[in-house]
Amino acid sequence: MLSRKNTHKYGHSCMSRGVRFVRTSFSGLDSRLLMKRSSLPVAAPKSPRIRRTKDARSLSENGKPGSPGAEEQADRRHEILEIAAELFAERGYRATSIRDIAERAGLLAGSLYYHIRSKEALFVEIHNTALAAAAMRIHNALNGLSDPWERLQAACLEMLEIQLNAGSLTLPIMNNLRSVPETVRDVLIRQRDDFEKIFRELVAALPLESDIDANLYRILLLSLLNSADGWFREGRLSRAEIAAQIVRIFRHPKN
Repeated sequence: MLSRKNTHKYGHSCMSRGVRFVRTSFSGLDSRLLMKRSSLPVAAPKSPRIRRTKDARSLSENGKPGSPGAEEQADRRHEILEIAAELFAERGYRATSIRDIAERAGLLAGSLYYHIRSKEALFVEIHNTALAAAAMRIHNALNGLSDPWERLQAACLEMLEIQLNAGSLTLPIMNNLRSVPETVRDVLIRQRDDFEKIFRELVAALPLESDIDANLYRILLLSLLNSADGWFREGRLSRAEIAAQIVRIFRHPKN
């Protein structure tokens, strides 16, 4: 649960930007979403982390007593991932070194490799976890809705909420595509393509006029939503009203 205080934006992407980085279990793409902010001082050498209780640490995932050493190692790795996310947000991918991450975590650079494989793998994991959390939010917003236009409006509103979250650390993280190595960029783009399948399916379900290109429709819609932090101003219309207006503008049903 991180705040984006004194961080900077890097670059631009027309794809899925601005997904809020949330505190999840980073073993894979676990997306248990907790939408809260903390007041962690980004410049602190070692930020305090919320630890699980002793009772929670004493049990493994199957409910049986677990190894305290393994649990402490998992907590430490989680802490390192949070620190890395802060640094990537502050400085960008290229300007953040393994030494920087280790120093803020209170470790020697060599000791950091006990918890992570590489800087590249670390960045990919943070990026993918953020996308998985965003996907979960949108799927939850679609639950119980069957009308295709209502589903599109709910997804648009959730994307606006994600984009316009002032406490987002991942907005700058997600805009680092141009600074990462090409091999890493390819992995990130594949993951973003998977995320965009949500909107691909939503658009495919719409009863659009036959001469409207669904791919161009989706690209224009996502470009609008992904740039919301640049054009949105609090005031005349609420976010829900803006989502309704977007769908009304994009609504071109068959005659």
